[in-house]
Amino acid sequence: MAARPLFRALIMGPPGSGKGTISERIVKTFGLKHLASGELLRTNIRQETGFPRTGPQAEELHKVYQLDTVMKLNVPFDTIKERLTSRWIHPGSGRVYNTIFNPPKVAGIDDLTGEHLIQREDDKPETVISRLQAYEDLTQPVLEYYRKQGILLVFSGTETNKIWPHVHNFLNKKLPVLC
Repeated sequence: MAARPLFRALIMGPPGSGKGTISERIVKTFGLKHLASGELLRTNIRQETGFPRTGPQAEELHKVYQLDTVMKLNVPFDTIKERLTSRWIHPGSGRVYNTIFNPPKVAGIDDLTGEHLIQREDDKPETVISRLQAYEDLTQPVLEYYRKQGILLVFSGTETNKIWPHVHNFLNKKLPVLC
């Protein structure tokens, strides 16, 4: 059995855009290994959450690990704001609820324990707006760098289930699907 050639992809998108869900589906469908940038680069490049955040960091990443593609998840900020500000968490277990598409049986109460749910500081409306604006401001040079490299692909939509088929079709042309 021949070894599968390396395929290096970076998924970018604002907080709440579906990067984790898309990554899980890629791993399951194509049998690829998911590495967070922090895991991959810890010994090679000083990194922060959301790496790369600057043009020079993107250049350094590309020197160390030649990326085959960068997939930007383009989800409208209003959609993300609604998604994140509707998120509530059971602090003891980490269970996540969303008042729009995955609400608890009783508002504000964990289905399994009956304990109160909390909203993380990061999910409060004013914080979400600030985070989304910071993401937009910081990533424009990074995205421009990858655009100039000819490896940036943009997948747009308001739901992960609508973006996924396009990501799947693209990767299906690049990689064999596991049976």
